[in-house]
Amino acid sequence: MNFIITTIVWTLAFYGLFEIIKNVIYILVHTNLKSDGIYMIIGVKNQEKDIEGILRSIMFKILYGKEDIIKDVLVADLNSNDNTKEIIKRLEEEYECLEVVNWRECKELIDAIDNS
Repeated sequence: MNFIITTIVWTLAFYGLFEIIKNVIYILVHTNLKSDGIYMIIGVKNQEKDIEGILRSIMFKILYGKEDIIKDVLVADLNSNDNTKEIIKRLEEEYECLEVVNWRECKELIDAIDNS
């Protein structure tokens, strides 16, 4: 019986350690977000027909227009059932200031900015 309890405790300890390491890595990867700037957050769902044109228009204004105060554009996919996520992932590779996240990641990023 003691072996079973010890095994359960160690399993839970390793799981907790794994979660801590995962969160630290996640925060380190996304530390390019700073509290001094404007971040545009766009939530999208099932917009494969319009999303590329809209995002290209926004990126053009940021890169070549007078929208230089915007630091990054976060596009949160809200579980689209069409090709929306694939389109914005392709655009993410093309534009450095565009980042695709799911809604949970978006909330965590906002919380990280708020706490910095």
